[in-house]
Amino acid sequence: MAETVAERIAREVGERIVSGELAPGTPLRQDHIAEEFDASHVPAREAFHLLRSRGLVVNLPRRGVRVSPLDPASVQEIVEIRAALETLALTLAAPRMNAACFDRIEKALLAGDQAQSMVDWERANRAFHSELVAPCKMPKLLSMLDDLQLANSRIIFSATRSAGWKPGSSHAHRQIVTALKKREFERAVSLLRAHIRNLERTAGEAPG
Repeated sequence: MAETVAERIAREVGERIVSGELAPGTPLRQDHIAEEFDASHVPAREAFHLLRSRGLVVNLPRRGVRVSPLDPASVQEIVEIRAALETLALTLAAPRMNAACFDRIEKALLAGDQAQSMVDWERANRAFHSELVAPCKMPKLLSMLDDLQLANSRIIFSATRSAGWKPGSSHAHRQIVTALKKREFERAVSLLRAHIRNLERTAGEAPG
């Protein structure tokens, strides 16, 4: 299905927020966005609604629409919600995994291992987590996780800007996959929960 104007605006502005090009608290004017994308106010307003639903912007009384904060409380909320929902999705997905599922997961792992930049690694990381839960076959849950993954990526980019990017280890990801292949489903879910919650610690340790 073709991307609507509102979806394109939300995607491009969302990428700027995730990468840190638009910092927390930056004001966003609907008329400016409409002008930049040569669009009417209607798709610009719809794009803002999409960005709010993804947790990337907030609408503050008397202050208008601004990029969402990324303070410790916000990070903790994102991590805890994601830990709850993604482990639920994996619990449902794990028994349904087949060879084709594992092939797609392995491709995402390989892409992460071969990443030469933070952008490449983050894209591979997002693909890994998406493929991990895809077999759950619950569209609404997967859509919610897609939005949470954007917020997760924003945390990663923020921590990396402070600490500097280095090629990361996929050890945690491989532990999860190994447990799944052994059909140790409870262990895989436990490993995933710990992996997600580790993001909060990582973000908290980054200076700045």
